[in-house]
Amino acid sequence: MNTAKYDSKTIDIGKKFIWAMELFGLGIIALATVYASFQEVLHIFNTGKVSLADLLLLFLYLEILTMVGIYLESGALPVRLPMYIAIVALARYLILDAKTMDEWRILAITGGILLVAFSVLVILFAQQRYSVSKNITTADK
Repeated sequence: MNTAKYDSKTIDIGKKFIWAMELFGLGIIALATVYASFQEVLHIFNTGKVSLADLLLLFLYLEILTMVGIYLESGALPVRLPMYIAIVALARYLILDAKTMDEWRILAITGGILLVAFSVLVILFAQQRYSVSKNITTADK
């Protein structure tokens, strides 16, 4: 993009606007996640039982909050973190609905988990071997 036709004040205002919108969006995501976590904890107290599905859901909420925190701290989103969330979400889906699924669906979900896990390994290897910036790999740990 050629910024020569824009003055620095206009560019600064645009950057500040985008930054403010990012903060607003992250705030909404964080508040919604905290609210959903609170609802899940209330559900656990009301039923008097903690199931594996409840724990996995709370873990997903925690991972989302971690992702928001990392983005706020570093200004970048590690690629692997949403992939970890996807693995846990697929595992939770498999655990909850395995009794009603046919064999092919179970195999497809398991294959999806393995594919995402393999992708994480490929990204890890590529970051270790070809990383040009130490900040990217340290923010992703």
